[in-house]
Order: sequence, then C-alpha cells, then structure tokens
Amino acid sequence: MSDRRPRAARRRPPEPPAAAASSQPPQAQSPSSPPPPSQSPSPTQSASPSPSVVQATLYRDGRRVASPATLAETFRQLREHPDGMAWIGLQRPTADELHSLAAEFDLHELAVEDAMEAHQRPKLERYGETLFVVLRAARYLDAPEEVDFGELHVFVGPDFLITVRHGAAPDLSAVRTRMEADPGLLALGPEAVLYAILDAVVDGYAPVVAGVQNDIDEIETEVFGGDPAVSRRIYELSREMVEFQRATRPLVGMLHGLMAGFAKYGTDEELQRYLRDVADHVTHTSERVDGFRQALTEILTVNATLVTQQQNAEMRALAEAGFEQNEEIKKISSWAAILFAPTLVGTIYGMNFDNMPELHWAGGYPFAVVLMAVVCTSLYVVFKKKDWL
Repeated sequence: MSDRRPRAARRRPPEPPAAAASSQPPQAQSPSSPPPPSQSPSPTQSASPSPSVVQATLYRDGRRVASPATLAETFRQLREHPDGMAWIGLQRPTADELHSLAAEFDLHELAVEDAMEAHQRPKLERYGETLFVVLRAARYLDAPEEVDFGELHVFVGPDFLITVRHGAAPDLSAVRTRMEADPGLLALGPEAVLYAILDAVVDGYAPVVAGVQNDIDEIETEVFGGDPAVSRRIYELSREMVEFQRATRPLVGMLHGLMAGFAKYGTDEELQRYLRDVADHVTHTSERVDGFRQALTEILTVNATLVTQQQNAEMRALAEAGFEQNEEIKKISSWAAILFAPTLVGTIYGMNFDNMPELHWAGGYPFAVVLMAVVCTSLYVVFKKKDWL
C-alpha cells in the first residue's frame, strides 16, 4: 500500500484494563528459574487460544513469519516487526476481543459496534486510515435446495487486516492459501488481501447462480405439470432472491467507489486490474439476480393463471355434473308422477269395502282403466312439454 508506514509512527491508545490484565504473567508460576529472555514463554503463549480466533498470521515481504496463538501475542510480535503485516481471522468474536483489537489498531467505535452484530447491509466506510467493509457471502446447499447467506466484516489498515465472520460462508482459508502462494501479490499489503477476499466472495456467487437457475428450470416444469406444492417453492425462492439482491446490488457501488479512489490512494496497477475484474463479475451477477427475480415474478403470475384455470375447469365440471344430475332427477320425478296416478286409482278400488257403488257398476272397470290412461297420458304430455322427459 502506498500509505503504509511503520507501526511505531502511529499513535496507539492505551490498552483497556481487561487487555492489560491479560498481558500480566500469572502470579502462581513454577519456582524454577526462568529461561533466557529469547526462550522465555510469554503469558499469552501459556494462555489457551480463543476459539473465536480462526487464524492470526504475521507476514513480511509477502511471506509468513509467525502464526501467534492469541491476539495478545499477535500484537506483541507486530510491534516487534513494524514493517510487517498482520492478518487476523475471527469468527463470532466476543466483545472483549473486539475491544482489544479496537484499542490495539485504533478502530472506530461505530465500526466495532457494527462488527459485533450481524445482519448489516453491504457497505464500505473509511475511518481515517482504516477501511471498514461489510460483505454478504452466499453458498448454495444442494440437499435442501436453498441459499445460505453469511456475513463478513473486514477492517483494513496500513499494516493489518482483520476479518470477522458471522456464518459459514465465505471460506477464507482458500483465500489465505492463494495469497501465500503468490508472495509478490501478498507483498502489496492489506489492500491486496481485501481485493482477494472480494474476489472470493464474488466467485462464490457463481455456484449460487447456477443452482438458482437449475431451481427455476425445475419450477417451470412443475408449474406446467400441475404440481400443487410449486407455489410455496416459488415464494421461498423469491425471498432468497430478495436477499441475494441485497447482497449483490450494493457491491456494485462499493467497488466503483474503490475504483474512484485509485488515484487518491495510489493503488497498485495490478490491484486496479483485479478490482475491475471483480467489478465486472459483480455487475454480471447482479444482472442475473435481477433477471431471476423478474422470471420468478412472471412464473408466479403464470402459476396463478394456471391454478385459476384449473379451478374454473373443476367448477365447470361440477356444474355440468350437477346439471346432469338434475336432469336425471327430473326424469325420475316425472315417471314417478305418471305411475302414481294408476297406483292411486288401483289402490282406492282395491280396498274391497262393501259400500263401494263402483264395484257393482258394469262399466266401472272400463271407466277406471280409461281414467288411469287419461291421467297418465296427460301427465306425460305435460312433462314432455317441460323437457322433463
């Protein structure tokens, strides 16, 4: 970096009481005589390393010179090598650890407060000589077919770079391996590491884009196949695309802001090329994500139309079935009424009472038969006119 200067030239505020207490040697030590100063173990070396510290490494001229186990040991060794660079990786650190870093590297309290809490929007802010960057990484999970988002906070100073991860993504071990394999690039300082991290985060979007594209293709097949569960899948994927947009869209402006400061901060030509390449990838990814969201909106509209059409077809089928049933009921009712007339006459004259004059009438039987025929014929004609038969 063009603005790097020896660590001794920077003013560092005094350590807070907690950090100072941790640097004191334990009172209860072995009574044996201490080894020579060059071999005496420091208090921080005897302390157990924090699980929040993923890795702390010191570099000089692009090559690793030390891998301290604790933050305090990292601070001590960096003071001993003012021309070196510290790369400290943390995952969900405690408040005390962030406060000790803030005291050692003069980090702004607002940036430290943001780093303590996840769910920050991607942004880039400069506090004096320190650059604070928030990134949203993403990875595609094949088994549940969903996108998992992580959050990365990066502090970039003249001779240090601190990463604070909230989530599984991104995997910065690959970034460290890549940078250590290219000492010339690593020798450019913390800015080079920042650009490598940006490149890793943006490259991590490619598998997500491929996975989402595959999901959309499957959803289109399910929509036209009439799968009833596809609406929920469309909704869930649309929500993930909203999160993906929130992760990628601010990056475009952030990278253009970094490119605008090339001349002001004297950024190396090689790093300028790397950053432009990362900016191109981010722009392409952002456009793909916008396209995905638009496609999902259209698919949801098509699915709603198809569902409505299917419901209308089902209602029409039910209405037709009801109409046919009504026609059958009309026919049955008509024939029941027609058959009821002779049944009524036959029932009356089948009672065999003694005082029934018609039973002894010579024309009674023909009259009853004619009466039944006339009634049945009349009912048949009436029902036929009403299209019941």
